[in-house]
Amino acid sequence: MEAVHTLDGVPIARIPLDGRGHRATGWWGMMFFIITEGTLFAYLLFSYFYVGAQSPTWPPGGPPELTLAIVNTVILVVSSIPMRLGTLAIRRASRGALVAWAIVAALLGVAFLIIEATEWSRKPFRMSTGSYGSLYFTVTGFHFAHVVVGLLLILEIVWRALADRVSAARPLAVETVGAYWHLVGLVWLFVFFTIYVSPYLW
Repeated sequence: MEAVHTLDGVPIARIPLDGRGHRATGWWGMMFFIITEGTLFAYLLFSYFYVGAQSPTWPPGGPPELTLAIVNTVILVVSSIPMRLGTLAIRRASRGALVAWAIVAALLGVAFLIIEATEWSRKPFRMSTGSYGSLYFTVTGFHFAHVVVGLLLILEIVWRALADRVSAARPLAVETVGAYWHLVGLVWLFVFFTIYVSPYLW
């Protein structure tokens, strides 16, 4: 007969590995991380407007092409939907649905990265070209990196679900990753308005 390991009389298998709800340390950690990252992007976007206000022509060469940026905006905003549905699925104890929705969100994220890299390759300038090029690639590059991190976190959630390490009683990992992914989409809306839309309004 297999021995059951216990801690203070409670089977170890029944002890939760993470916190519960919005009082959990992990939840607060992600919230403060989101605030920090939001502040970082606020400074970056402020720098874009500040430098632009000092320049006689901004951006150099005229407003950027919008087509790929609009497509990417739609993709990233839509990707929040399957991520949210995945969170709701694990709350209903449906790990299969969580895996399916997380994979959909990840595929949309990959599509975003491919389109963003394609747009970079078509730019006639580079980061070293001037202040605009430096700001453009810094802002979009930081966001690109955040999407990559988000994808890695989503893949970890898929792995946890397949390994039976998330459940309706322990959804914290899914909820915090979902919050991060929504941040990625929200930040992109500000990046899109700043980099792509605002030049048409000046």
